[in-house]
Amino acid sequence: MDEHKKINKYILNHIDREDEVLKELDRETNLNILGARMISGHLQGQVLTMLSKMIQPENILEIGTFTGYSAICLAKGLQKNGKLITIEINDELESIAAKHFKKAGLANSIEQRIGEATQIIPELNKVFDLVFIDADKRDYTTYFNLVFEKVKPGGYIIADNTLWNGKVLETPTPDDLQTKEIIAFNTFIKNNKRIEKVILPLRDGMTIMRKK
Repeated sequence: MDEHKKINKYILNHIDREDEVLKELDRETNLNILGARMISGHLQGQVLTMLSKMIQPENILEIGTFTGYSAICLAKGLQKNGKLITIEINDELESIAAKHFKKAGLANSIEQRIGEATQIIPELNKVFDLVFIDADKRDYTTYFNLVFEKVKPGGYIIADNTLWNGKVLETPTPDDLQTKEIIAFNTFIKNNKRIEKVILPLRDGMTIMRKK
């Protein structure tokens, strides 16, 4: 086992245990869903829960539900009667997420929207304390611009996969639109004076931004 795997195993052995609903969701996703590696997983999930509990949001927006792991983790930090809206373009994933939201006791706290996020976000008439971006990498800058005015001052935007498996260090091929956009997004965020920002080298990179 290499050093990175040893460290990761050590971390997982020294943080709160993964709850049973999340463990079941992780197992079901890996057994049945194509692209299962996109699931947040235990460590990132715990970090999202901790951040959400620190922020204590009334309203959360998640762009990219997948099978619902991160939504459950984020919703654990909601204020009483708070709401998480999660958007997913793939309607085939709706039922597995809904099933586990119910098992986690969060069915009334999480609202699922199925469709294209760039069309749904402008229709949302809410102010958000926390936004989690984890959908089509080619639209990251678009997502940011669409949600920014809907985030309250002092609110947070978190973007996943911003190190993109180390590809941000390379020159992308002309047809690698996802890597191109992640690089462009990171540069855009670096130069954006309206936010404070930091990149955590967690899994595939996670950028945390605070609106000034």
